[in-house]
Amino acid sequence: MKFLFFLILVAGLALIAYAYAGPLLFPDDFAAPSTQITQPVTLETD
Repeated sequence: MKFLFFLILVAGLALIAYAYAGPLLFPDDFAAPSTQITQPVTLETD
């Protein structure tokens, strides 16, 4: 049981570290899409 708790704790810390350090180490994974998407929208007026 202690090992499972420790494993969950380490996994949580790794996820937090990836969230903070990820954009610095892997900028392409965190980059926004660079293509523009246009789609016509029809609005109904009453």
